[in-house]
Amino acid sequence: MINSNRKQLSVVRRREAAFSEGEDTVQISARRHDKTTIFDLSGDIDFANSPEVRQSVLREIRESRASRVVVNLSQVRYIDSSGVASLVEGLKASRDLGSRFILFGLSTSAREVLQLSRLLKVFEVYDTEEQAMAS
Repeated sequence: MINSNRKQLSVVRRREAAFSEGEDTVQISARRHDKTTIFDLSGDIDFANSPEVRQSVLREIRESRASRVVVNLSQVRYIDSSGVASLVEGLKASRDLGSRFILFGLSTSAREVLQLSRLLKVFEVYDTEEQAMAS
């Protein structure tokens, strides 16, 4: 009886670890095409990880001085106000350096957050990467 309880407990712990590892994660990758930096973001952008997004975007904007920064949000499931603030900071830094800051692939929830915060019209937004790159 004791052994079966230990096995159940270890299974529960493993599930909790897997669940907690999946929470609050965001994947950030950057690629370059000519004078454009494209950020591919996936996961949730919230209070827990928006500083990581902010630092990555601002570092790239300031160091590479790309004429255009494009942010792919097609794999972002959720974004909260701190995530939006990170995007606003990226937009401001880009404008300060005379470059463009473009978003594409907004999920329904991300689009709603930007719309409710009245920022949807502040950003340059496209549906696809092709449209963003052609702009």
